[in-house]
Amino acid sequence: MGLLLKEGIDINLIKSASLAFSLIGFLIVLINLSPIFRNRLPNYTLQLAGLIGNTSFLGIPIAIAILPSETINLTIGFDLGTTLFAWIFGPFLLQNKSQNKSFPNIKGLLNALINSPASRGIIGVLIVYLFKIDRILGNYLWIPARIVIGLAIVVVGTRLGLITNQKSKIFDLNEEIKFSILLKLSIFPFIVFLVSKFLNFDFYESSALILQAGTPTAISTILMAEAYGVNQKIASKILFTTTLISILTIPLLKILMYSFN
Repeated sequence: MGLLLKEGIDINLIKSASLAFSLIGFLIVLINLSPIFRNRLPNYTLQLAGLIGNTSFLGIPIAIAILPSETINLTIGFDLGTTLFAWIFGPFLLQNKSQNKSFPNIKGLLNALINSPASRGIIGVLIVYLFKIDRILGNYLWIPARIVIGLAIVVVGTRLGLITNQKSKIFDLNEEIKFSILLKLSIFPFIVFLVSKFLNFDFYESSALILQAGTPTAISTILMAEAYGVNQKIASKILFTTTLISILTIPLLKILMYSFN
């Protein structure tokens, strides 16, 4: 709510949020329907880590630094779409796995949609706009939003600290983790590039989306893994490794984008 009320809602935000949400959902379904992809990404932790990026803490600041201000709502929209997907479907999928259910049930999915903080946030924003108190409430909600961000970073830093203490195992990556890293930093941005061209987005619109797609794995993946006790070490390794490698891949993405301009 704080983010939406702070920046406002326009067509670019809705467009990029819809694209991010639907594309991640489509790829999750495709991965699980295809035996080839399913064998390489056999659990939801690997899949989410390969598709949900650190758009809030890294993607938005980078976009603000190197792209025109007109693209900010596209950037925020992509962040909103990935955040919605992560917090609506992520806990549902991971909890479903931890309870050893073979198939997701429709009732559980509907409960996840209704009870998700992201869904409630959107409903709250609509109510706030209805009563025309968006500017006042937006300023107040930005304060707890910053506190939550700080706490999330503390949790991630703690987990990354545990990894770095095991120096010999930091880069002990199996094939499944390597494929998830490849998906996050290379394959997913390329897919977004192709979709952007297909939808006739202009250069700056495409750049905003591609940069967001190319961010390292999101903090939310490790928070959900911790919450449900599912593949915490896998989530930690992917988060750590993608963050480190993105120091090289994000500038490379920028160079490639301007090369195809």
